[in-house]
Amino acid sequence: MSEGLFITLEGGDGSGKSTQTALLERWLTDAGRTVLRTREPGGTDVGHELREIVLHHPGEIAPRTEALLYAADRAQHIATRVRPALARGEVVVQDRYLDSSIAYQGAGRVLGAGEVRELSLWAADGLLPDLTVLLDLDEGVARGRLDAARTRYDRLEAEKAEFHARVRAAYLELATAEPERFIVIDAALGVDDIAERIRARVEPLI
Repeated sequence: MSEGLFITLEGGDGSGKSTQTALLERWLTDAGRTVLRTREPGGTDVGHELREIVLHHPGEIAPRTEALLYAADRAQHIATRVRPALARGEVVVQDRYLDSSIAYQGAGRVLGAGEVRELSLWAADGLLPDLTVLLDLDEGVARGRLDAARTRYDRLEAEKAEFHARVRAAYLELATAEPERFIVIDAALGVDDIAERIRARVEPLI
């Protein structure tokens, strides 16, 4: 059995993570690997319910409550889907993981990156990705993409530009601190160009 591989895609809203996750899944499957494509929040039945609360609940959600809801989703997701898939030798391709919490709750909500990272690692029982792809995009450009694509925004997407600027800066700090885990790609590039850069980084790992 091949060793499992855990790949996460990160970036601000509108950076193209969902598109690249789907393209990477297709490429890996064509290469003969069994792939679990998943996401956070919402990668399990429990997580789906938590996702609706944390992103679409109409009332106020305190920042610490938000961070804990994401951690609860993560604990369930890693224990019941991701770790079993890795144990079977599959490639897990995941849209968002703990770096999202560090960026969005730690920096965006100003809860503190260190505290949120510790919470997330505890929830995930210490699991870190083998590779994290950061799709970096100016927050103004990202907002324009979202405006063109939808009329309804979730609670995080609807935040002001200053919030998203903090999120982007936090992501770049994370990538600088862990260059062996991260690859940073300009999300303003074309879809195919981005996909090729991701494949070039993933290929040696498989």
